[in-house]
Amino acid sequence: MNNIEHIGIAVKDLETSNALFAKLFGKPHYKEESVESEGVNTSFFKVGSNKIELLEASKSDSPIAKFIEKKGEGIHHIAYDVDDIEAELKRLKTEGFIILNETPKKGADNKLVAFLHPKSTNGVLIELCQEIR
Repeated sequence: MNNIEHIGIAVKDLETSNALFAKLFGKPHYKEESVESEGVNTSFFKVGSNKIELLEASKSDSPIAKFIEKKGEGIHHIAYDVDDIEAELKRLKTEGFIILNETPKKGADNKLVAFLHPKSTNGVLIELCQEIR
């Protein structure tokens, strides 16, 4: 793993949260994107060299909707940049981590993504991200 790619925060209302975080960071989000396969609308903020991704459910049965229903708004995941997502998944599986999606899928921000189950990472949902080349 190279570095933290972004921190994902689950929100109930993207428009309201965009305004809140714009005040907090002193600048507006730079990008909004929908990921239909995940039932989520996202927006991204750049804070120094770091990114914050806000995630709003676009479907009532999406993972974000279920997360908010169970835990409320807040930090949803930490994403790490990797050079070779398939090799990293293989390595982590060998190390005993529970992989939620064996095959990487297209995520937001031009990334291939895959997740590790929080049961195997001390309760933290971990996302692996590789730039689509």
